Amino acid sequence: MKNTILLILVVFAVISCKEAVKKEIEVVQEETITKPAIALYTFDGGAISANNLNLFAQGDTYKGESKQLSNPFYIIKHPDGILLWDSGLPEGLIGQDPYTTPDGAFTISRKDSIVNQLATIGLKKEDIDYIAFSHIHFDHTGAANHFAGAKWLVQKPEFDFAISEEIKTNGFYAPDSFKALTNVIALSGDHDVFGDGSVIIKSMPGHTLGHQVLYLDLPENGSTLLSGDLYHFQENRDGKIVPGFNHDIPMSKTSIDAFEAFAKAKNAKVYIQHEQADFDKMPVTPNTLN
Repeated sequence: MKNTILLILVVFAVISCKEAVKKEIEVVQEETITKPAIALYTFDGGAISANNLNLFAQGDTYKGESKQLSNPFYIIKHPDGILLWDSGLPEGLIGQDPYTTPDGAFTISRKDSIVNQLATIGLKKEDIDYIAFSHIHFDHTGAANHFAGAKWLVQKPEFDFAISEEIKTNGFYAPDSFKALTNVIALSGDHDVFGDGSVIIKSMPGHTLGHQVLYLDLPENGSTLLSGDLYHFQENRDGKIVPGFNHDIPMSKTSIDAFEAFAKAKNAKVYIQHEQADFDKMPVTPNTLN
């Protein structure tokens, strides 16, 4: 009987030892998993002078103020494809004097074409596999028609509005600037672009019906968030201030709360796309974030 008990104890000890070794191996394997070799490139898609900054608030928060805003677009290189995020202001502005809107609220300009800028990192327009906009306001879709062969990743409510009659009477949009995009992938919420958690489009509606932001897990910079127009500049973020011209103000506030919770959970670096100071922190082509 004693021998039987002893044998059982020995067997149990051996099994326990094997399980412990197995768990140690699994931990080591998890620790040695490397991130995909993603590169983020930032480009100048034009400049916006907000001559009436108070448009970006409700009430008189910024009354009498003005601010220079950036208007970038981005290339995300992944081993499985290339994503273009936003495309800048209309290219008809190139070579022209800065244009001021009839109401004097904005002055806009653009120095160079998207094709020229992509060439600086060895890309042609045909190399772009995916295109996605934070939203389809005209300052984000200006060079989109170059990429007719790319797959357009767009939230379904945004796309439904894009093909509606209503868009034609709204001055925030220029539907002809993206009419060449016919390879549509309609999204319903968050979307993992390459299936490995490294490049995720996150649905954050409110500024427009299908506004979205971009999460990147970069090898060197770590968790990174591109804000789209959830915020337009740092003061907007600091005060959680929603512009009166947003499509849905309560929805915008809900998205802001979700964004901040996600950013905190990921300990992410946030880059406000229209914030000139954040644009200046981004890498100069052809370098990646550091």
